[in-house]
Amino acid sequence: MHSIGNVNGQPVICIIGDTEIPTFLNLSEEEKEYALRLFSEKRNTVFINSYKKFTALVRIKNDLPIFRQHEELRKAAVELRSDIINSGFKKIMITGFNAESSMVTAFTEGLILSFYKFDKYRKQKPGEKKLPELIIVNADIQEDDFLWLKNTCEAVYATRDLINEPPRKMTAHAFAEAMKHLGTEGGFSVEILDKNRIAALKMGGLLGVNSGSAEPPQFCIMEYKPLNAVNSNPLVLVGKGIVLDTGGLNIKTGNYMDMMKTDMAGGAAVAGALCVIARSGIPLHVVSLVPVTDNRPGPEAIAPGDILTMHNGTTVEVLNTDAEGRLILADAVSYASKYDPMLIITIATLTGSAAMAFGNAASAMMGTAPDELMNSLIKAGEEVFERVAPMPFWDEYSESLKSDVADIQNIGEREGGAIIAGRFISSFTSYPFIHIDIAGTGMLKKDDQYRTKEGPGTGVRLLSAFARNLANNLKTQK
Repeated sequence: MHSIGNVNGQPVICIIGDTEIPTFLNLSEEEKEYALRLFSEKRNTVFINSYKKFTALVRIKNDLPIFRQHEELRKAAVELRSDIINSGFKKIMITGFNAESSMVTAFTEGLILSFYKFDKYRKQKPGEKKLPELIIVNADIQEDDFLWLKNTCEAVYATRDLINEPPRKMTAHAFAEAMKHLGTEGGFSVEILDKNRIAALKMGGLLGVNSGSAEPPQFCIMEYKPLNAVNSNPLVLVGKGIVLDTGGLNIKTGNYMDMMKTDMAGGAAVAGALCVIARSGIPLHVVSLVPVTDNRPGPEAIAPGDILTMHNGTTVEVLNTDAEGRLILADAVSYASKYDPMLIITIATLTGSAAMAFGNAASAMMGTAPDELMNSLIKAGEEVFERVAPMPFWDEYSESLKSDVADIQNIGEREGGAIIAGRFISSFTSYPFIHIDIAGTGMLKKDDQYRTKEGPGTGVRLLSAFARNLANNLKTQK
């Protein structure tokens, strides 16, 4: 690595691959001894602060797998967050020594994502100082990787903003307008279907869930199709867009409604992922679909016992109006067939069952796609540490969805609920299908390191990394 010159007096964070202290940091012998002593005590982050000087050393945990090393660096960034902000410096340099460039970008990613705050509605802002500009110096980072880092962090911020908006602001119409804005900024096409066009397509699931609302539904169609796309059949991403879930006539009780403005986190995630893919120029044809509505107990709301006719003609007996996400996703998945997709991925804050199974440590993953694609999604999850946990998807889980009065009913047995919900959605397509349930990871009650509470933006980094890896694999096969 090249010298970065005299940094004496300059704020710098150095990611180091061992315990050797780089000379370019210009630390005194006393400061070096202090750092080495802490390293010997198994400390991996050392902060040295003196008059007009800010130096932080972050040691890589070389005894861990690479993807865990990256995550530990993201978490180390959170440890330094307050010191960095309180330092008062306008610029902070980040560099590496005996460290791969990916280690530097992982730390930087964790730091940027930890800076996020949603405070636009606060009359008095929190008393934190202005965030410093981060400058990566001589870390041998390729331009494409730097662009990916920038695009990813910006997309996660945009996704978090969408999720955190209050229900009166983030209505179905407002969500659709936000998609148009993202398309303009991100470089992909956006088409919004209004209620009349949704009705013409006979999307009975979306219309049924919307029937209790004072505002009409929207169906967002976003597409990125570069001229150099390596896939002849598109990847279709489908996200749940329930901007507020009251449960409908099966209304949520207690405090179960408190976080339900975040029930469109899946829809926001597929839009955010498309932003990353398009702005980074990934040579992959990708379509993102988001059916959007709230779920309210209005005068015309669907009731348990109602029967809906879906986009593909299937009839559904509604036994619980709080199992609404699968109804709108089913219409979107059915609509996705028009693209003859290579793969359909749905992502949704869908079931408490998934949250109970994995908490916020992993998202539930299931589906009919080939093992190669499922394993690729698992790998992408490890890469960005938005891990997915495979669940069985046996035919037997569909047994409890059989209805006496319709083709299918919208809920089954409580046991295995996450899988049963996935089986319901999968019955509306014959294409390779993966379902990701982010009920435990897409809405948090408190900050989880650099993942902020309520709207962490789960799925943006996962789906983006999966798409990039998929494009690379397809290019290799050609």
